[in-house]
Amino acid sequence: MTENTDFETGLKEECGVFGMYDLDGHDVSRSIYYGLEALQHRGQESCGIAVSDTSGPKGRVKSYKGLGLLSEVFHTGQFDSLSGNIGIGHVRYSTSGSLNINNAQPLVLNYLKGSLALAHNGNLVNALQLREEMENAGAIFHTSIDSEVIAHCIARERVNSGCIEDAVKKACDHIRGAFAIVLMSPRKLIGVRDPYGLRPLCIGQRDNAYVLASEDCALHSIGAHFIRDVKPGEVVTINSRGEISSEFLDDVVPREKQAHCIFEYIYFARLDSCIDGVEVYNARIRGGASLARCYPVDADIVAGVPDSGLAAAKGYSEASGIPYAIAFHKNSYVGRTFIKPSQDERESSVKIKLSVIGSVVKGKRVVLVDDSIVRGTTIANLIRTLKHCGATEVHVRISSPPFLHPCYFGVDVPSNKQLIASQMSVEQIRKKIGADSLGYMPIRELPDMVGDLPICRACFNNEYPMEVPDHEIRDELGD
Repeated sequence: MTENTDFETGLKEECGVFGMYDLDGHDVSRSIYYGLEALQHRGQESCGIAVSDTSGPKGRVKSYKGLGLLSEVFHTGQFDSLSGNIGIGHVRYSTSGSLNINNAQPLVLNYLKGSLALAHNGNLVNALQLREEMENAGAIFHTSIDSEVIAHCIARERVNSGCIEDAVKKACDHIRGAFAIVLMSPRKLIGVRDPYGLRPLCIGQRDNAYVLASEDCALHSIGAHFIRDVKPGEVVTINSRGEISSEFLDDVVPREKQAHCIFEYIYFARLDSCIDGVEVYNARIRGGASLARCYPVDADIVAGVPDSGLAAAKGYSEASGIPYAIAFHKNSYVGRTFIKPSQDERESSVKIKLSVIGSVVKGKRVVLVDDSIVRGTTIANLIRTLKHCGATEVHVRISSPPFLHPCYFGVDVPSNKQLIASQMSVEQIRKKIGADSLGYMPIRELPDMVGDLPICRACFNNEYPMEVPDHEIRDELGD
């Protein structure tokens, strides 16, 4: 297997969406900013905010977006030009589609019926087909992301629909894949979730303002309270009277065939979030406990890889009786490692970002818990560093099953040839990364994390909830 040159080899976050409608007419741009900050873990490559004033000229949308973190893109003066009482925001990690300002969201369209702004989390599996059909019919695209395909679908359907909700429902009849969408029309805030529930979306309220967000942690960050999750296949509309109406897409999937992304609970979602009735923290604790039952070992301490491995490590510790220890110091102020221009600089930056506390591990047999192994480079470096600092043994426990297949729904799982588990046996991986033992979460144990919530496990067992493209064209799909 050829060694990958990128040091940042773990899973990449998805995207985060946020929308707000203040019926008392107060500006929402700052609240959207803070809501997006709470979702920054879902995407750090670009961000944007689009707002409108429902009492002003109909359909006038003001927007600002850029590359980088929210704190790098937005400054105090920019909010003065983003006045409006309805708006949406987005933080992005590009699962595909090039990293440039054109691909940043929200997308704003002006068309025959006025204007709309859209922010999307997920991936469509038929984006290429729809895009080609639209281009052959004369459509012009300004981005390389499939979110623009969705926007074009809605705009096209709106021309012959009585209202924007009908246009959204008709557009969703054409798109297939994973999507959580927040949409702003001149007088309405709309949220829609794919029929399988692959991507999360919830509703909240603060005083006389209503909010849509990828995770409820974003609601709490602005003082809003959680109302409920948007249901799979549901279209919710918040109008100027504060009414929340609900409709469902025509292709509603029975609950037993839904497929909520298990990686929201293993890795993506923030620790203090609750998605579809399952608290992320408790799910990770249960995952760690399952690992302890399935792969016991004699050891002195249990340590997690920050941040997503920490709760699972605590669960392992509680179930096994082995003391939990903090073995790493994470420097939150070092820059993002993936933008470093050379391999040496990337590796140096990672060492600064995550360092081992030598006195904790010296002379100890360590159980090291992490959320996943994708290519194996990062975990190998951590094991090497632990042993350099005096750990006598390092036993690795992974709170997900081995990655064997790519994801088509918005998780940046590389193609098969880049997945170490698809090229090597568990024993071969153990030797390659330098671990004394290695245990992955068995697929059969995943339901223990989330109870009776139906989950997608396609990247582990190749059983996709819907028809997906051939693997070789996966990387062409949009964001």
